[in-house]
Amino acid sequence: MTDSLVRRTLSERTDMQIREVLAGRRRGFRSNLLFAGPAVIASIAYMDPGNFATNIQAGSAYGYTLLWVVLTANLIAMLFQALSAKLGIVTGHNLAELCRDRFPAPIRYTMWGISEIAAMATDLAEFLGGAIGLSLLFHMPLIAGMAVTAVVTYGMLLMDKRGFRPMELVIGGLVAIISLCYILEMFIAPVAWGQAGMGAILPSIPDSTALTISVGIIGATVMPHALYLHSGLTQHRAPGRNDSERRKLLSFSNWECVIALAVAGAVNMAMVIMASAAFHAGHPAVAEIQSAYHTLTPLLGGAAASIFLISLMASGISSSAVGTMAGQMIMQGFVGFRIPVWLRRLVTMLPAFVVVLMGVNTTEALVYSQVVLSFALPIPMIALVLFTRNRAIMGNFANGRLTDIGAILGTIIILCLNAILLCQTFGIPIPGLE
Repeated sequence: MTDSLVRRTLSERTDMQIREVLAGRRRGFRSNLLFAGPAVIASIAYMDPGNFATNIQAGSAYGYTLLWVVLTANLIAMLFQALSAKLGIVTGHNLAELCRDRFPAPIRYTMWGISEIAAMATDLAEFLGGAIGLSLLFHMPLIAGMAVTAVVTYGMLLMDKRGFRPMELVIGGLVAIISLCYILEMFIAPVAWGQAGMGAILPSIPDSTALTISVGIIGATVMPHALYLHSGLTQHRAPGRNDSERRKLLSFSNWECVIALAVAGAVNMAMVIMASAAFHAGHPAVAEIQSAYHTLTPLLGGAAASIFLISLMASGISSSAVGTMAGQMIMQGFVGFRIPVWLRRLVTMLPAFVVVLMGVNTTEALVYSQVVLSFALPIPMIALVLFTRNRAIMGNFANGRLTDIGAILGTIIILCLNAILLCQTFGIPIPGLE
């Protein structure tokens, strides 16, 4: 039996075992693990290098003050990823496909264009982050790190031909590496846990720069492409054949969303906490990934700096592969065709190479790419709210009142933050932030 056949059989076997659980013939903790996968893949978008850039800036400049932004963003992310998964499970269609079917052509093509720009902004952050981690860890030029990242991510994408399970397991392993790295960092960094707790529950935005970073944190946490992707990851993975099976699938999916996004949120908060503990008191100007690495070495030792780079490298490579998967799904859903993976990989890498060759500050490019994502984010959020509350689409699975209110409030928060940032950008005074 060939290796590729073994891998394809892994996905088929997983699908069959899920069917046994849905039929009530299989139970236990190991059975629950069969349903883990879609939210784990989506969660890598919440730990990508864009998060590293915004969280380092937040922690070094403002200490623990902006932890509440990370927590709020993660709670919004949990809700909307669960809605995305529900849409795919209940309808059998992904979010982009439903946008194509339900919206007029002008709106559909506008949404597609903005979503493609968001996908490029996403890949800029992810691809650059992985390359920066490789170049610093192995002392190679950044361009060489970018080339290696391109090859590795393309290799990961080829696994998608072997079914859903191999990619889920690989991404799950990389999520575990990133999480372990930040658990270790928490033992190394001198954390003021009382201040961190206060920063997580007391909202505060000290000035306009903190606002820009906060919007970047939102853009780096609640990711547009992840909202499109999650609905697609669930639609063909042991699809429910009746309402009873769909209800069971939704139950497992909701638990997976809570656990996977809780892990991602903890990692994000750990990034801010580490940056605050290491840099805020004596090095508040540290705002770049490269500077963070070089400053960590004398402050916390070479082990802490290397752990930081390993997590960054794992984050960049895995999230870049997932971003490309999402881009393919967005194009297929909105306009009904796909391009070869190598071509999409090439096109989405180009902005990163342009940034480096032009000499643009890479960390600044990462932060501003997240602001771009924050402006693109309301589009899939609004579409998700409209679709998941529509009984003609969702039937008995349409959102309840509390879910509806939470989803609408989350969307309003994003829209308000974007409006404030636009006022700031064009010099319109904002009371309390002058």
